[in-house]
Amino acid sequence: MPHKTNRFRRSSGLRSYRKLIVIATEGAKTEQQYFAMFNNQHSVIQVKCLRSGHKSSPHQVLKRMEDYLREESLRSTDEAWLVVDRDQWTDEQLNELCTWAERHRNYDIAISNPSFEYWLLLHFEDGHHIVSSEECCARLRRHLPTYDKGIEQRIFTEDRIKNAIRRGKMRDNPPCAGWPRDLGTTTVYRLIGKILNLDEVN
Repeated sequence: MPHKTNRFRRSSGLRSYRKLIVIATEGAKTEQQYFAMFNNQHSVIQVKCLRSGHKSSPHQVLKRMEDYLREESLRSTDEAWLVVDRDQWTDEQLNELCTWAERHRNYDIAISNPSFEYWLLLHFEDGHHIVSSEECCARLRRHLPTYDKGIEQRIFTEDRIKNAIRRGKMRDNPPCAGWPRDLGTTTVYRLIGKILNLDEVN
């Protein structure tokens, strides 16, 4: 297999410990593939995405993270993030995640309304006038015709990721507390800003 040059390479100097960002996701495939492209030995930040299996409710995502944290303690500079969809989940289910995130300064959540596909869509367009998850996926397939088989990491260039951050921040204005109530909004840009260590997002 030919060697691939990672787009997110940074000089880490002699730093012996890399900040760890642990992520528990709702999806078993797409989110795992997406976040994997940020994890490489040259970055000053290490990304660990927990395996999700088929347990996808917000409570199950939270339990997966809590199980991990009972086994592995975080350092003060590490962070734990939950990534879920607004989609069909109830306010009560999402509020449980908000309550968890408020317990520690290095816990947080990233939620997309209606779904994670909306965050992916922002890599290619402004994402206006989304009215449902189905429409969001249909528009994403215009840019990624083979999306149902998984995402091709090479398509998510550094410029496209930074454009998605810019669009996500613009749509989340003023920044929401808790989780985004409006269709066509996402707070995943905050997590990606942390992974890329972008001060203008953090």
